[in-house]
Amino acid sequence: MRHKLKIASWISVGLLAGALTTISLQTLARGALAPLPLEQLQQLASVFGLIKTDYVDPVDEKKLISDAISGMVSGLDPHSEYFDKAAFKEFREGTTGKFVGVGIEITQEDGLVKVVSPIEGSPAYKAGIKPNDLITKIDDTAVKGLTLTEAVKKMRGQPGTTVTLTILRKSENRSFPVTLTRQEIQTHSVRGKLIEPGYAWIRISQFQDDTVAEFVLKAEEIYKRDPNLKGLVLDLRNDPGGLLDSAVAVSAAFLPSNSVVVSTKGQLPDSNVTYKAAPEFYQRGGGPDPLQDLPAAMKTVPLVVLVNEGTASASEIVSGALQDHKRGIIMGHQTFGKGSVQTVLPLGPDTGLKLTTARYYTPSGRSIQAKGIVPDVMVDETAKGNLLGALTPREADLPNHLTNGQGPSAKDPALAEARKEARRELDLETLNPKTIPKLPEFGSAQDFQLEQALNELKGLPVVVSKTTVERKEAKKEN
Repeated sequence: MRHKLKIASWISVGLLAGALTTISLQTLARGALAPLPLEQLQQLASVFGLIKTDYVDPVDEKKLISDAISGMVSGLDPHSEYFDKAAFKEFREGTTGKFVGVGIEITQEDGLVKVVSPIEGSPAYKAGIKPNDLITKIDDTAVKGLTLTEAVKKMRGQPGTTVTLTILRKSENRSFPVTLTRQEIQTHSVRGKLIEPGYAWIRISQFQDDTVAEFVLKAEEIYKRDPNLKGLVLDLRNDPGGLLDSAVAVSAAFLPSNSVVVSTKGQLPDSNVTYKAAPEFYQRGGGPDPLQDLPAAMKTVPLVVLVNEGTASASEIVSGALQDHKRGIIMGHQTFGKGSVQTVLPLGPDTGLKLTTARYYTPSGRSIQAKGIVPDVMVDETAKGNLLGALTPREADLPNHLTNGQGPSAKDPALAEARKEARRELDLETLNPKTIPKLPEFGSAQDFQLEQALNELKGLPVVVSKTTVERKEAKKEN
């Protein structure tokens, strides 16, 4: 059986990206057979005509139609979306891990763009751009005032074109321009290392085309360095999702053969599918099993899975499957809660429609829509608490989100109060910038949650959160 379900990450929500599920279903013809509401369509045509003839300025017809489609789809739920040409191109780039740019991972700091890391072999890497460099200008545009998305768009472009970045390097107390030639960049979604003898850490930042191959190579590398591994930490924090076959394969790396990983249910028969830990559910194009070179010990190595509010969709599928099969300890914060399925249907060569068509369920039959995966062990971001996590929006905070059933949900008053308190604390700390909390890099020696995961694997005491509690399933409003 050639499975048709895929998951592709796209939607940005505050500090995190909630991933989206896609199924390659041939449903376009079925939709065309639905009875058309002629009276409403005539009304739409009338509005179109009035705008064309009476609006104060001439309006482009293509833009009017595109905006009408966008409005129709966006009113359904947070994840249904119409893709114009530019958005469809970016969507495809998000699943492949390939894009044209200069090759830097960035964040925002004090209104400027901060370099987290240059991607090895990229134009930025070869030019000597370093972590913690600040970008103050992109060509002639000042970065101050730009959103991170706007800054990214200005740095991307066509291969072979150039862009000049003005760099502020505080460590050297100097500012200087760097001209870079854009090229296709391949990002890597898997990192990992042997933290100490017997214990390793593997982080998946997104489930992309090459994630499974990178995961297997990293596991092989770790086991070559230490064949007697006593414990592994699988880090899915802030992983917004990605391709389902990659998520199923990573789950299969740890689970017994043919274990159920995830199932989906919707109106269309093709939407009702159960995916198992077997090669036919994650192989591509009839090729060899991508897990064939995986060390056999991965099936039994003691496992802790780190999750947080940014763990969404495909990464929730993995953590839910491992939790239901009691394959590992899930640790951290309650996850994002995106348990809906979106079908991406091409509407032409360069536009498309992403439509919510189903919900997905963990092996035990749980729908985590608008709830998320509740960790087995709640652990704060830092030894001082979980200030920023309380401010992070999740699926249940999005307008028009689906619940486990249907209809809107009531707001969680306890969560709202926790956020008010977190904002008050953050506002007070902002008065003294030196005290503003900055989370340590995942995988570093200062990573508090990773330290607790290692303690769990070693049988040592774990510092469990005293304040974080389960966010209950959203209730329906009458």
